[in-house]
Amino acid sequence: MVSYVGSWMQDVGAAWLMTSLDPSPIMVALVQTADALPVMLLALPAGALADIVDRRRLLIALQAGLLAVSAALALLTFFGLTSAWTLLAFTFAVGVGTAILMPAWSAIVPELIPRNDLAAAIALNSIGVNVSRAIGPAIAGLLVAAIGAWAVFSLNALSYVAVIAALVAWRRGSTASTLPAERFASALRVGLRYLWHAPALQTVLVRGGAFFIFASATWSLFPLVVRQELGRGPEVYGALLACIGIGAVIGALFLPRLRAKISRDQLVAGATVLYACAMLALAMVRDVAVLSIAMFATGAAWISVLSPLQVAAQTALPSWVRARGLAAYVMVFMGGMAGGSALWGHVATVSGIPVALTVAAVGAVVAIALTWKFRLGAHEAVDLAPSMHWPAPLVAEAPAMQRGPVMVTIEYRIEPANRAEFVAAMQGMRRIRRRDGAFFWELFHDTADPGRVVECFMDESWLEHLRQHERVTVADQAVQARVMAFHIGGEPPRVSHLLADRLR
Repeated sequence: MVSYVGSWMQDVGAAWLMTSLDPSPIMVALVQTADALPVMLLALPAGALADIVDRRRLLIALQAGLLAVSAALALLTFFGLTSAWTLLAFTFAVGVGTAILMPAWSAIVPELIPRNDLAAAIALNSIGVNVSRAIGPAIAGLLVAAIGAWAVFSLNALSYVAVIAALVAWRRGSTASTLPAERFASALRVGLRYLWHAPALQTVLVRGGAFFIFASATWSLFPLVVRQELGRGPEVYGALLACIGIGAVIGALFLPRLRAKISRDQLVAGATVLYACAMLALAMVRDVAVLSIAMFATGAAWISVLSPLQVAAQTALPSWVRARGLAAYVMVFMGGMAGGSALWGHVATVSGIPVALTVAAVGAVVAIALTWKFRLGAHEAVDLAPSMHWPAPLVAEAPAMQRGPVMVTIEYRIEPANRAEFVAAMQGMRRIRRRDGAFFWELFHDTADPGRVVECFMDESWLEHLRQHERVTVADQAVQARVMAFHIGGEPPRVSHLLADRLR
C-alpha cells in the first residue's frame, strides 16, 4: 500500500506537470501512453522471464531500479531541468520497469494464498490499490500546489523501499519440478503457443480489451477536464481522484454480495454501463459536487470490472505458465490504456474533450454487445493442478535432454462407426497437446484398417516432452477419459516415443 500511494502520487504529479510544460491534449494524453506502451511491448517477454527465474530476486532488482529512476526525475524537476519530452522519457522508463515487474508480481499471488481464497485475495489487493488511490492523489494534489511536482517524485522513490523490505522478508518455497529451467526463447515460444490454445484466457483478453480501450478516455483526459473545462487547480484534481479511490473501496466491499447474486458476465456488463454513464457526466457536467459523485461511480465500476477479469485470468492459468499468461492480460490492459489514451487525446484535439468522452462512453456500451458471446463464466471451477498421471516414457537408454525433435504416436482401436464422434472428442486432446508445448499435432486413420487411428504430436526436444508430462492437469484427465471411452480391446493404446536422428 505504501508503494501504491507513491505510484498514484507519481501519476498525479506527472500528469499535472505536463499540463504546465505543454497543455495540449495530445501531450497530456501521451503521459498515460508513455507509462502504458512499454507494458504492451514487453509484457510477454517479461512473463517468459518471470516463469524461468526466481521471481523474488527479479522483483527486488526491479524495485531498486524503479527507485533510482524516480529519484533521478525528482532531482531534475527540483532543478528545473525537466522538459515535456524529458518527462515522457522518464515516464517511459518507469513503464519499462513496470512492464517487467507486473507479470512476476501477479504470478506470486497464488504462491501466497490457497486457490479457494484467490477471489478474496484479489479483492483485498484491489482495496489496497484503491485506498492508496484515495490517499495518494489527495496528498499529491496538495504537495504539487504547495511545493511542486519534485516532492511527489521524491516520495514515490522512497515508497519503493517498503516493497523491497517486504520481498526481502518473504521466504519463497521451492518448486516441485526436477527439470532444468526453460530457456528464454523456448519459454517465449511455448508461452505464445499456450495463449493460442487456451480459450478461457482468450475470453478474458477479449472482454478486457473491449473495456480498456474505451475506459482509457477517463484517465487520459481527466487532468484536462479539471484544468481547462473546470478551471481548477491540482488540489481539486487530487480530490476528485480520491473520490475514484473511495468509490473503488466501497465497490470492492460489496463485490462478494454481487458475485453471489449475479454472474461474472452480468457484473462486468453492468459495471461497464455505470462507468459509461460516469464518463458522460465527466463530458457534460461542470459542477464539482456532481462530478465527485460521478467519480465515485467511476471507481466502483472500475473495480467491479477489473476484479472479475483478474480472477478469471488467474484461474485460467496453471502455475508453469502463469506469468506468461498474466503478461498477456497485462499487455491487453496496458495496451488498451496506451492506445486508447493516444486515440482519445487525438479526438479531443480535433473535436474537443466532451466529444471524445461521449464517443468513448457510447463505444464502451456497444462493446458489451459485440463481445457478449465470450462468456467469463464458461470456464469456472476448472482444476489446473498438475495431475502427473502420464506414465514416464519407456527408454532403453536415456536421451540427451536437448535432443529432438521428439515424435509421439498413440495408437487407438475404435469402432469404425464411431470414428466421427472419436475425432470430435480428440479435438480436446489436440488443444491440450498444443497448449502444453507440441508444435505439431495430427490424427490419422489406417486406410486398410478403419478401426486403427493414430494420434501423432511433436515436441521440440526430449526435455520439452518431459515438461509436457508435468504440465498435464487434473481437468485434462476428464478430456482424456472421454477419448478413452472410444478405445476398445483389453489393452491400453500403444504409445511410442521416436527421437529424430540427424543425418550428416
